[in-house]
Amino acid sequence: MRTAHPVETVRAAERALMATLPEGTLMTRAAAGLAAAAAELLRPRLYGARVVLLIGSGDNGGDALYAGARLARRGAAVTALLLRPERAHPGGVAALRAAGGRTDDAATPGADGRVDGAALVVDGITGIGGHGGLRQDAARLVARVAAAGVPVLAVDLPSGVEADTGKVPGEAVRAAMTVTFGTYKPGLLVDPGREYAGEVRLVDIGLGPHLPHDPAVSALGRAEVAALLPRPSAESDKYRRGVVGVVAGSARYPGAAVLAVGGALRGGAGAVRYSGPAADAVIARYPEALVSTGTPREAGRVQAWIVGPGLGQDPDAPRRVDDVLDADVPVLIDADGLRGLDPARLRARSAPTLLTPHAGEAAALLGADRAEVEASRLASVRELAARYGATALLKGSTTLIAAPEGGTVRVNPTGTPWLATAGSGDVLSGLTGALLAAGLGPLDAASVGAYLHGLAGSLAQAPPTASTVGEALPEAWARVTDA
Repeated sequence: MRTAHPVETVRAAERALMATLPEGTLMTRAAAGLAAAAAELLRPRLYGARVVLLIGSGDNGGDALYAGARLARRGAAVTALLLRPERAHPGGVAALRAAGGRTDDAATPGADGRVDGAALVVDGITGIGGHGGLRQDAARLVARVAAAGVPVLAVDLPSGVEADTGKVPGEAVRAAMTVTFGTYKPGLLVDPGREYAGEVRLVDIGLGPHLPHDPAVSALGRAEVAALLPRPSAESDKYRRGVVGVVAGSARYPGAAVLAVGGALRGGAGAVRYSGPAADAVIARYPEALVSTGTPREAGRVQAWIVGPGLGQDPDAPRRVDDVLDADVPVLIDADGLRGLDPARLRARSAPTLLTPHAGEAAALLGADRAEVEASRLASVRELAARYGATALLKGSTTLIAAPEGGTVRVNPTGTPWLATAGSGDVLSGLTGALLAAGLGPLDAASVGAYLHGLAGSLAQAPPTASTVGEALPEAWARVTDA
């Protein structure tokens, strides 16, 4: 599992650790890890390779300077461009010069041209405390690096990305690799910041014992997902495995019902009850489904409901949603079921509720702009969960899951941009609803469902469709469980 902690928590842990160590130990550890990553990126030729360091006034600049000194001692031609020469880390500057490296004022005319033709640029402009975007001189330098097409190694976090949120308010470094220290930062795991980080490598500098056990963000790994996946026992029958009800589809969108039912069946449900006007389409594709055209309350007993995909403008849709919300079982609400939701109604439910909006639907639920939700995904998913008293799964380039009581937000590490295809969310709803019916809590069901769905998207032959993503779910399940 990858865990990320906010800036103030990291700084407190660093202070506690530094109090037990000789001065400069943490920077030495960070520089060693950074230099090792730089040497890897420079393979097969480090000796004689031109390396340019972009140095700001914080400790990240110091890390980059000491790492540059290590590279210079191994024969690299290292030049540091100092954006604030008078505030650059003095020990790091001295170490670089002593190792044969050079320094130059970044404001000197033509100094930014040093990045042209470099083998590697090391970004040490800002640290994890940076907010509000880069200053004008730094932004110009970053733009020059981007135009030169030189690979960038970022120190702790790409400059211009906000550590706690992943926001990118202006120009920012796009790194080939980011070396981060002690713990991940939320902005490395959450878009849009994640997109700028490239490959992220964690260097252990000893912070672990000083970090709290409740990180701001976490990402489940394969082992954690495998441990959560429900498996039938010798005593299991279809009811003990979980019966999930699906209220989806309409005369205009029968495919949404088919895709949601398929996701539920491949999500391990013992049985799937479908209620709605797409019963003929569902039974034609999945004869194992239990279908009815009546109301949800007439469909039979279930352990969880899914409602919303493809309901469209069906005049009967509000009553079907109300029927489901009246049930005393977990409910997943997606797509058209999210329209006009009353937070008080959800808060009054005795059983858990899981909302699965994309950014546009989340914006409508929050009364915000879609662009605002996409730029502040972490804050948006937290607000959704708190306002509606429900677990919220915010779909998108980074899928995030937040619980209504707050705490750690989970980020899904799997997936591919190919999943941005019609009907993909319907499959995710069915899969996650089946996990709810099997007994997983909403946070775990959403996390496991997103993980399997993202993995299936990667396994499906490109370009995938929602149907082929659903068909790849058994292989994704097997990959996770080594079955």
